[in-house]
Amino acid sequence: MILKPFKRESIIPLPITFISTVSNDGIRNIAPYGCVMPVLRPLDLVCIATAKRRDTLYNIRQTGEFVINLAGTNLCDKVIPTARHSPPEADEFELACLEEKPSVVVKPPGIKGCYAWMECTLDKLFEEPRYILIMGKVVHLEIDDAVYCPDGSLDVERAKPLFMTGSNAAMHYCTVTDTGRSDSFGAMFPDRKDPLERMYRE
Repeated sequence: MILKPFKRESIIPLPITFISTVSNDGIRNIAPYGCVMPVLRPLDLVCIATAKRRDTLYNIRQTGEFVINLAGTNLCDKVIPTARHSPPEADEFELACLEEKPSVVVKPPGIKGCYAWMECTLDKLFEEPRYILIMGKVVHLEIDDAVYCPDGSLDVERAKPLFMTGSNAAMHYCTVTDTGRSDSFGAMFPDRKDPLERMYRE
């Protein structure tokens, strides 16, 4: 079957993250974002694609700070309440009945009930006519101990990361499962040594 090119979300499961920000006036904002990705393995950067007219983007421009909250399927009922248009003066924590988790480095709070939190500062904005890429620097990374494995991986069965796939009329919520199989990073290299191994021992 041939699909129209814009229907990429029908075949690529996207993570649903909640980005929390605070305006210069102290108004708390939350919005769900699916186009979020880390920038290469050894770096502390994360990239977010956004439409131009978003309160989240406005707040990030103003304050240079935000939190990417990684949610489990337990928060799928909070996607629409945080995605709906609301007045700039509205507190979206209150509208969505979400409780804040105080941040360590940045001013915007995280969201309680998530399994991990990336506190970020604005690194760069890449602006195009129809969209903007937000490059953030992760300045504090935290995860719930209950979903973090001794080998440094995420226990996806416990975390149940919230994902979505798109259809012609809806977002379909899903999660991921562990295959039980893994390969070392070093397996990619001829000498089977991971050049970044030392980073993970420090």
